[in-house]
Amino acid sequence: MAKASSAKGVAKAKSGSKAKSVTVGTAKAAPGTIAFGAIPVTKLAGGNPVEIPVAIINGASPGKVLWIDGAIHGDEPEGPLCCQHLLREVDPKTLTGTIVLVPVINVAAFEAASRGNPLDTFSYDGNRIYPGRPNGYLTERVVYAHSQWMRKVADLEISIHSGGAHSYLAEAMFIDERPESVELGTAMGPGWGCMMSSPNPKGNPMAVMAEEGKVGITVELGGRSATSPSAFAHVGRVLADAMLNVMRHYRMIPGKAKYDKNRTKGSQEALLAPASGIYLPEPGIQFLTMMKKDTRIARIVDIFGNTLAELFAPADGMIFGLRALPNVTTGDWCCFFNKVQGPRT
Repeated sequence: MAKASSAKGVAKAKSGSKAKSVTVGTAKAAPGTIAFGAIPVTKLAGGNPVEIPVAIINGASPGKVLWIDGAIHGDEPEGPLCCQHLLREVDPKTLTGTIVLVPVINVAAFEAASRGNPLDTFSYDGNRIYPGRPNGYLTERVVYAHSQWMRKVADLEISIHSGGAHSYLAEAMFIDERPESVELGTAMGPGWGCMMSSPNPKGNPMAVMAEEGKVGITVELGGRSATSPSAFAHVGRVLADAMLNVMRHYRMIPGKAKYDKNRTKGSQEALLAPASGIYLPEPGIQFLTMMKKDTRIARIVDIFGNTLAELFAPADGMIFGLRALPNVTTGDWCCFFNKVQGPRT
């Protein structure tokens, strides 16, 4: 991790310059103001526009541009909720730098509450085909329009994800292991110690940021079993607090950043269902808690309760995601496991 003083040095270096207006799509924010607009993509046959909503919180003082993305998967509403908190709580008059909020990248998928746009069967998952193509299928064009503005404007980018309609994911993230990527991940603060390696990212915003010599990370929190009113509200609050901690780390807002003391280095393994049936995690199993290799994680039983298959920890490590839908078909996601290599220093 780069020391916090490095971010402070950047802020000091820019303090003598003058803040400028920031434009993303149709949104243009003067220094010390908030502006709303959209990134245009195309129009539908009935004349309705296809566009990506954007909000810009432009600080009165110049500095870094932190770009926050939500709902590239339409069944992951945690990003929009986080952005709502930040719009209420970040004051542009005391902000150094700029916050660009994109609560929903894939609007059609979000409106359908599905992972991708159900009308676009050829480029369904925007987080696998990113940055798309200007002359591609519809979702490819959506993410291409997003990527062009992000490339030009952002210095730092955070993509917010969750378990969506099928799983619940605890606080976890993917970084590319460059020092600046480790720094951004560390800046998420307490509770965000599950830091997994994605050294050669592709198909997502963090890959494009790396191509530009900038930094992006992917964070995970929430999903199906956290959509009751109180649980959903809690997830949105935790995400917003982490984003505010990032802003404190980079000296964008006042206050002292805090950091997780138990950060680990590891890699993801997705455990898939070896049989179809009812998925039953072990009673008392804990997220983000170290377990030994071969510890039983879950069983799959038939409708009469007979065990059809079992899932075990593939290495020493921790669970950061579990399937929330009990109905399971062979090959479905069941568990997201972090194979922990050791502590981060």
